[in-house]
Amino acid sequence: MEDRPRQSKKRKRDKHRKSEKKKENSSQLNVTHQPNQASSMRARLSGGHFRMINEKLYTCSGKDALDYFKEDPALFDVYHTGYQEQMSHWPELPINIIMKWLKDHSPSLVVADFGCGDARLAKNVKNKVFSFDLVSNDPSVIACDMSKTPLDSSVIDVAVFCLSLMGTNYPNYLKEAHRVLKPSGWLLIAEVKSRLDPNNGGADPKKFLKAVSELGFTSVLKDYSNKMFVLLYFKKKDKQKSEMKEIEWPELKPCLYKRR
Repeated sequence: MEDRPRQSKKRKRDKHRKSEKKKENSSQLNVTHQPNQASSMRARLSGGHFRMINEKLYTCSGKDALDYFKEDPALFDVYHTGYQEQMSHWPELPINIIMKWLKDHSPSLVVADFGCGDARLAKNVKNKVFSFDLVSNDPSVIACDMSKTPLDSSVIDVAVFCLSLMGTNYPNYLKEAHRVLKPSGWLLIAEVKSRLDPNNGGADPKKFLKAVSELGFTSVLKDYSNKMFVLLYFKKKDKQKSEMKEIEWPELKPCLYKRR
């Protein structure tokens, strides 16, 4: 009979310890989850900001985009962080194919990279590369409106547009590429596949090819093998027409990324 009170007290102590342990574990779980929740919230906010900036870049002119980033250069970092996150989901990147193409050709070819981002192309090939974008976060990048680069005429061997025909005045970028390219110089365009898919609201690729050809290029190769993007290779014609007729450029729809 004397052992019963002792057993009862022991059970109460054990119960109390378990209760305190449970509270401690719960507290630890809350501490663990709070940073994760905060990180998740920041990621969602950052992703939303990227999509907003991305849509603006597709729906304004190059000059407006340049002014936009001049007002707040930090937005450029937000955009490129989001862009890199989107690209991380692609099984293959067009910039890698372009780098391989350059490595298979002479390193003496001078390149102009229109919309270079972090200048990855310049950092991974032996060629002399002029890197252009709206903001320069790297000494090798020249900040400018891509329709008005500081290059002289006929000084470039290869002009590259890797997912960078974004402005509403994108034909002006291609006209600038034509100006700076030497005769027989190369024009390489990588573009999101949906933008040149009329079945999904995109432009007719034949009309786009026709417009580029009328600008003064010859279509050399069309690569539609990748499910994410197309690669188009052109060469500048040696002889240009003295009188250029007005070119009918197809509208390229914005590439708007969905929330993940």
